[in-house]
Amino acid sequence: MASNSSIEWTEATWNPVTGCTKISPGCDHCYAERLALRLQAMGQANYANGFKLTVQEHMLELPLKWKTPQVIFVNSMSDLFHKDVPTEYIHKVFDVMARAHQHRFQILTKRSQRLMRLSKSLDWQPNIWMGVSVESQDYTFRMEHLRETGAHIKFLSLEPLLGPLHDLNLTGIDWVIVGGESGPGARVMRDDWVIDIRNQCKTASVPFFFKQWGGTNKKKAGRVLENRTWDEMPRAAAVA
Repeated sequence: MASNSSIEWTEATWNPVTGCTKISPGCDHCYAERLALRLQAMGQANYANGFKLTVQEHMLELPLKWKTPQVIFVNSMSDLFHKDVPTEYIHKVFDVMARAHQHRFQILTKRSQRLMRLSKSLDWQPNIWMGVSVESQDYTFRMEHLRETGAHIKFLSLEPLLGPLHDLNLTGIDWVIVGGESGPGARVMRDDWVIDIRNQCKTASVPFFFKQWGGTNKKKAGRVLENRTWDEMPRAAAVA
């Protein structure tokens, strides 16, 4: 379903695809999987298949019905560039985003290789932001793939941050989000990892957004870093 979102860096979610499969260590304690199984148990129709990847074509044109401009996280419950999402369906999603020009759409993927392969065939309108998840040094190659795309705004989600990320190449990167893992089994994120990334962003003049410390009780842990919150956004954030 589409809904208002409690995710700090967006306003609403839109899921034309649901379900996914694990691809790297950042997926180990996937919040979307837990939520999908809960919604399935509640009888929510879009989650009749639980967390099995499912194209939700009836959700495709929903943003066109939302007249008030919003910041929309695309596929918070899936990955648009999963190998089982048909290429023609990805093009349909991009077509809807282009037509719903009053909104800003934020797409996030771990499947950066497929993103890079398809990029030239996609309609990269200015209201479509593209990001990749990087949870540790082993996955910084996703940034290189992102840089090869035609997205006007390119961003990183360093969440769940599972280790230090030294000497990041932030060339061509417009925004960096950092967050710790939350929920059952949450792995610890060290403050020096976060501070180092924040400092790298400052040096490179890249907006920095600190989402959360995470942990088993993320509300209690909060999102204050060095006595303040960090809610920086790209300059292109304003909707025309």
